Amino acid sequence: MNLLLQFATTWAMTGIIWFVQLVQYPSFGEVDAASFPSFHAHHSTTITPIVAPLMIVEAFTAVTLFWASEGIPRWQLWFGLGLVVLAWASTFFLQVPLHQRLGGGFDSQAWQALVRTNWVRTFAWSARAALVSYWVARALRDV
Repeated sequence: MNLLLQFATTWAMTGIIWFVQLVQYPSFGEVDAASFPSFHAHHSTTITPIVAPLMIVEAFTAVTLFWASEGIPRWQLWFGLGLVVLAWASTFFLQVPLHQRLGGGFDSQAWQALVRTNWVRTFAWSARAALVSYWVARALRDV
């Protein structure tokens, strides 16, 4: 069950982060300056209730897999957990401060940095999706 939650939350976050990277964040540059603060506020208040529970469940299941590893090699569990830490660290140390800057109005440098640094999370969740998919495929093969 833990592995299935890991699979579902990781793939959900992977889909969301690719949408954000390729569609949502680039669209920030298309909004006129007068409308940007309300546009950004809407983005921030509507995306948080979607991603926060997914991120929390994903992190929790990544940690609990150490106790119920379902035959997954320890180094792979550590690698997977490291990718969770990387995504969270990028979120709280890079993206959140940039969103705070953008909350006061459009700032071209902050927006460009947001798009550029978000590739860290895009990579982390994409790598996790591949890793977790491998774990599920192995588990299904062993059934």
